[in-house]
Amino acid sequence: MEAIAYIPYGRTWTSPFARWQGSLSGEHAVELAAKVAGERMAAWGLDADALDMGVLGTTVPQRGVFYGLPWLASMAGLGQLAGPTISQACATGARVIETAAREVAGGSSRAVLCVTADRTSNGPHLYYPNPSGPGGTGRAEDWVLDNFDADPATGLAMLATAENVAAKHGVSREEQDEVTILRYEQYAGEASAKLRAKLTAPVTVGQGRKSAVVEADEGVTSLDVDKVRGLSAVQDGGTVTYAGQTHPADGNAGLIVADEATARAMSSEPITVRLLAFGQARVAPAYMPEAPVPAAHQAMEAAGIGAADLDLVTSHNPFAVNDIVFSREVGVLLDRMNVAGCSLVYGHPQGPTGMRAVAELIEALAARGGGTGLFQGCAAGDSAMAVVLSVDDAR
Repeated sequence: MEAIAYIPYGRTWTSPFARWQGSLSGEHAVELAAKVAGERMAAWGLDADALDMGVLGTTVPQRGVFYGLPWLASMAGLGQLAGPTISQACATGARVIETAAREVAGGSSRAVLCVTADRTSNGPHLYYPNPSGPGGTGRAEDWVLDNFDADPATGLAMLATAENVAAKHGVSREEQDEVTILRYEQYAGEASAKLRAKLTAPVTVGQGRKSAVVEADEGVTSLDVDKVRGLSAVQDGGTVTYAGQTHPADGNAGLIVADEATARAMSSEPITVRLLAFGQARVAPAYMPEAPVPAAHQAMEAAGIGAADLDLVTSHNPFAVNDIVFSREVGVLLDRMNVAGCSLVYGHPQGPTGMRAVAELIEALAARGGGTGLFQGCAAGDSAMAVVLSVDDAR
């Protein structure tokens, strides 16, 4: 399988993900991500001239984000970098990686810094002026909550898409409970804890005597099997419970995409990470959790592999329904998915979610001595993206 580009091993990070209105709720997401990026570069001993491009992914507007990647790069001490700022809802992380990979594959860049950052807490309340409207009154939008509540194309909330897919595929409440329990058990496992210790970049919030260091995911619910099985569905007559869906969160994640020679020189260990293929898809309106299935098939076809060739899969799974349908339709066992955790458990800051899952996939494959992996995740607008990569361990 020929690589499109490479990820230097050991040059990935994720901040802790903090639950909605938690410790990161007062931090500017891009400023915080820039600080973490600068700290990671210093910790890795990489000079500014080691990189020649950057890509920022963010989906919730905040002050100054108009200036995007160049602003982040300046704050991170990487003022020479230029590049785009990308927003593709929950597929942003995968799209940022693909954008960087295509730049490297085309010879335009040697090494690209990829950063994703979002804060769903305290999202902006926007006012759209309309001087010609009745009394000159415009329209208002709560950027986060209004878009959680309804897709403007269908008028339906994302929860409704999960119920639609559960009904279509005959996914029971009991199946969802069991997958939810499995995902929490995976996150709580020793292997998962070791993986997070390697990837997590602690962040300092606040200033002076009021500052504090956030070192771990904040707001992960302790598993209570009886409680999971005893919850009522969110909607009357539905199957999805609050345990079987993710929660909004805040955080950032990052990695470097490079050509082969640069990746080998930058890697912390003799482990090669190859980006092999990408896929995207859109399914019927209001069936969002189905979208990762065709996206994954497209990516696997482009890589020249089948499901039997996959050693591990990670997913952005806003609903347990996602993993059940993917497992059935693609033929991947549920226990080969998300062995280190997933967004169902640690939350969903949107832009960084997929990038964290890709970083976790790399580490999980390295821990088993290498292999081929797939990341897949759905996104707003009944769409999805997928990434196929391989890890070769020469230690």
